[in-house]
Amino acid sequence: MASTKDYSIEEKLKALFDLQKLDSAIDEIKILRGELPMEVSDLEDEIEGLSTRIGKLNDELDSLKLQISNNEKAIEQSKENIKKYNEQSKNVRNNREFEAINKEIELQDLEIQLSKKKIRDAEVKLNAKLDYFKESEGKLDGVKKNLEEKKQELTKITADTEIQEQKMVKKSASQGKKIEDRLLNAYKRIRKNYKNGLAVVTIDRDSCSGCFAKIPPQRQLEIKQRKRIILCEHCGRLLVDPEL
Repeated sequence: MASTKDYSIEEKLKALFDLQKLDSAIDEIKILRGELPMEVSDLEDEIEGLSTRIGKLNDELDSLKLQISNNEKAIEQSKENIKKYNEQSKNVRNNREFEAINKEIELQDLEIQLSKKKIRDAEVKLNAKLDYFKESEGKLDGVKKNLEEKKQELTKITADTEIQEQKMVKKSASQGKKIEDRLLNAYKRIRKNYKNGLAVVTIDRDSCSGCFAKIPPQRQLEIKQRKRIILCEHCGRLLVDPEL
């Protein structure tokens, strides 16, 4: 088998152009999958955040319910105390004892009022957090549904394109072996410089099909002759004859 260095310029250009077509096909497959993997990851992160939020809200709701329950018990206890003091007032022996019992009853009334206020405040917070809790649960359900749809879409696209991509990758690797290291490294370097991955481009309407800069007639003639490797003076891409 001849060394890659023994190939003619035309053969080298053809090898690079074929490699570009293979790599562009692989790029198209990746574009077909698009940003779905990233979207799936973002949705999973959102679900984790919502689940954490709902867990905290649930703890806060339990705490508020406990506060309400404790204050309700305190009210019942104060009522029991008032009942007890009223019974005691029937057996007082002097005004001093009567006034002392009345003060205790007044204190218990104040405790009841304070407990009721605490219950009202807690109920306001409870209702607000319940609304937020339900809203967060609804949002979580929506995100989970969206995630499931995205996962199914990604699975289908991956299944449809994975085998095709693997074949193309193998062909690209095989094609790369036909190109000398110096040219292959230059090709890879140029590909990395552009989002569309185009390192080898043709002339279209007298312009570079990579950057659309005009190519002088003399330069176009040289490209058609395929006797030397020519780069676009504007974008640095390798220019080849479209009929190659």
